[in-house]
Amino acid sequence: MHSVNRKLTAISPATGKVIAEIEETPLSQVSEIYEQARAVFPIWSDLSISERITYLKKLKEVMLKELENISAVISEGTGKVKTEALTADLMPTLDAIDHISRHAESVLKRKRVKTPLLLFGKKSYIEYFPRGVVLVISPWNYPFQLAMVPVISALASGNTVILKPSEVTPLVGKCIEDLFLKAGFPEGVVQVAHGGKELGAALTKEKPDYIFFTGSVRTGKIIQEQAAKDLIPTTLELGGKDPMIIFADANLERAAKGAVWAAFTNSGQVCMSAERVYVERPVFRKFVELVKKEVEALRHGTEEDDDIGSMTFPAQREIVREQLEEALAAGAIIETGKPPSEWDDGMFLPLTVVSNVHQSMKIIQEETFGPLLPIIPFDSEDEAVKLANDTKYGLNGSVWSRDLAKARRVASKLISGSVVINDVIINFVNHYLPFGGAKQSGIGRYHGEEGLKIFCHEKAVVENSGNRLSEVHWYPYKGKYPLYLNFFKSYFSEKRDWIGIMKSYLKLMKKSRD
Repeated sequence: MHSVNRKLTAISPATGKVIAEIEETPLSQVSEIYEQARAVFPIWSDLSISERITYLKKLKEVMLKELENISAVISEGTGKVKTEALTADLMPTLDAIDHISRHAESVLKRKRVKTPLLLFGKKSYIEYFPRGVVLVISPWNYPFQLAMVPVISALASGNTVILKPSEVTPLVGKCIEDLFLKAGFPEGVVQVAHGGKELGAALTKEKPDYIFFTGSVRTGKIIQEQAAKDLIPTTLELGGKDPMIIFADANLERAAKGAVWAAFTNSGQVCMSAERVYVERPVFRKFVELVKKEVEALRHGTEEDDDIGSMTFPAQREIVREQLEEALAAGAIIETGKPPSEWDDGMFLPLTVVSNVHQSMKIIQEETFGPLLPIIPFDSEDEAVKLANDTKYGLNGSVWSRDLAKARRVASKLISGSVVINDVIINFVNHYLPFGGAKQSGIGRYHGEEGLKIFCHEKAVVENSGNRLSEVHWYPYKGKYPLYLNFFKSYFSEKRDWIGIMKSYLKLMKKSRD
């Protein structure tokens, strides 16, 4: 992908062929884009949640009608197989629309909360109101889902949205733009700005009311630095180096199948990929052989029945190469796959499993984002936890054991935003669960109730009928000090004397009326 005459050229990574040219958004239009988003915000935010949901349901209808076309666009633009485009990009998006349509009103409605006795006679509640203009910057690995879910969440919450899709997969970004047009969203409510890093920087500097970014740690830090200067709140969904911990009592056949899928789905270009597998030593060799058997049965290609597509971003290919070369030079052993010296020039990388790996290697410490799976033995539960927590990341992980008490205990010790027991990755597609990372895997959460609330301000309201002439804590203070002493001693005592509390409070009220 490169820019020619202010056009983004979309190239199929699987074939190397040019598939489209997309008009790049000029930097000179950034201010105008924000002006339009801010102008229409009062109109969109004034709609009821149910009215906004009507637009999302129409979007879903359009998506269902064009499901095959959208999956083909995603597949061609990313190199992933159509099945993965359908199950990992489109299905979670459709499910997110359903989830938001069912729950947005109850999540964002006014919520009554308790009022303490000290504020007797008053009511308290929380209201949610939209932030304004939300900037969503989305990545290339799941260019549809990871753009659409935050966009529709922000829209349901009453915000207008500017989406900057990845310049690596511009055809998918254009597809998203067309879908919102076909769904009939009011002009300016959703705007898609096409371009690269310079456009992303310009959009960030224009002071949106909220930034939702999914991408690398490096870029996330740049965005966070700019956002901090303007006190712009952010959600950052960043990288991962997710561990699998497999105990000797696990269902090894299932664990091997799970490891292979979690490591190589989307050619390993998943922030939640299984990038490190720790196996209890007594079953280590058996597990490696099971993994090799599963890997050798997989099919690379672009056809409907193929299992694994190509890599998407050429620069990522080189990161995989560098990590594997460093590991091999330090003594790592290829169990299945090929050394980089035997790779061809295309974007289909061999699925590579390595052993004799050490914790200090880059393939253990740095995000790979490619089809490379290191497997390491461990000797105790404590060692497994220590190894799993020994990176700067903390996005996701999994624990495998038939002893569920042990699995839960280990899961609780992992420094991670998510953990799956005897399964992999699936927590991301449960929209009832919050999603986000610990450590350098990100800031904030989305999905679940939080996925709507992050796009809103919380307003705390206390309501008084206004019938009383005065309040107990108002002036004058004359004679109130001893009454407050008695009241607080009764009220904050471990064994509360409610009769005494009420008597003390009534005396304070009487004093306020005198």
